[in-house]
Amino acid sequence: MEFQDAFKLTTGTIRAHRLRTALTMLGIAIGTASVILLTSIGEGLRYFILHSFTQFGTNLILITPGKTETFGMQGVANTTRKLTIDDAMQLRKVPGVEKVVPISYGSARVDTGKRSRSVFVVGATADVPAVWRFRVRQGSFLPQIDPRRGAPLVVLGSKLKTELFRNENALGQYVHISGSRFLVIGVMESKGQLLGLDIDDRAYIPIASALQLFNKEGLQEIHTLFSQGHQVTSVADGIKKALMERHDHQEDFTIITQTEMLDTLNNILKYLTMGVGGVAAISLLVGAVGILTMMWISVNERISEIGLQKAIGAEPQQILTLFLMEAAMLSTAGGLTGVIAGLSIAQLLGAAIPALPVRVPTTYVLLAIAVSVVVGLISGVAPARRASRLDPLEALRTE
Repeated sequence: MEFQDAFKLTTGTIRAHRLRTALTMLGIAIGTASVILLTSIGEGLRYFILHSFTQFGTNLILITPGKTETFGMQGVANTTRKLTIDDAMQLRKVPGVEKVVPISYGSARVDTGKRSRSVFVVGATADVPAVWRFRVRQGSFLPQIDPRRGAPLVVLGSKLKTELFRNENALGQYVHISGSRFLVIGVMESKGQLLGLDIDDRAYIPIASALQLFNKEGLQEIHTLFSQGHQVTSVADGIKKALMERHDHQEDFTIITQTEMLDTLNNILKYLTMGVGGVAAISLLVGAVGILTMMWISVNERISEIGLQKAIGAEPQQILTLFLMEAAMLSTAGGLTGVIAGLSIAQLLGAAIPALPVRVPTTYVLLAIAVSVVVGLISGVAPARRASRLDPLEALRTE
């Protein structure tokens, strides 16, 4: 039997039972569409989160107080010494380090006399715009002063400025932060959100003023910006050496490079996307059961037809090929339908909810189609083998 003949016979059989064909394809289509849709959302979230982090630059190193060490089954946090402003200033001498920003933060109420708002207040230095890629919309950022000396100056995020002053000019105005008076010298450009945190709804004050305001002795973080011409590992080693010399040769701090953080985050999100896709792929098993059931019913309905084909010379291998081809065509058609449906729904979701990132991974599209074909073939093996093994005389007697 030629391939063209087998193809025409198979397509004719499929067209002759349109309802059964549609029901058989439906299970595969739903499973494939689920895989495409969920992996598109997962891939979109991965891209969105990684993009959110990289918008602050890619050559950052973060230092936090405390070093986690593991002994047996328990983790012990060693925080024998706090990070200080002097530690941060010492890091400016490390080869490759361009900017250093000591950080202290907390929540506080910002009051204008007419309006007040509880927001995130960040203590930092004048290097924040360079290190975090921030821009000032009005006025200026914190001045270049000795970070160990405070100053009653504040820079407002764009949203905080709008909430407190509406359309009025905030520059030159005074606000009270936890009862202390600060002069507004600048307003930042909008930066958006990072993992649900509104970066525009915060205030920036000198680091020494923040330590005094929140009654803290040490820094919560130190952010360093290193030059592109240096390797991140060599700069991190230099930072480690400089801090250990100041901390009695104890590594009671943690150094986190942005490369390590992004790699770890990327791997976690990739596995999450794969897991979501795997869960969605379970519905393909339902489609496989549907193909198996429908093909088994088809064999029962066409026993006499199979007997006649064998009686006129059809080989068992040809009968097997016909039914496997039918299963493959059904699963392929169902897979393609599911891909189209999944892509369409993903695009509609992206258009209806702009905040929902949707990115269609080509790999998963091709994989979903391939899996649907394989599932169809595997599901059609048992019915096809049964059809190929039927005795022609016994099959014709069922007429």
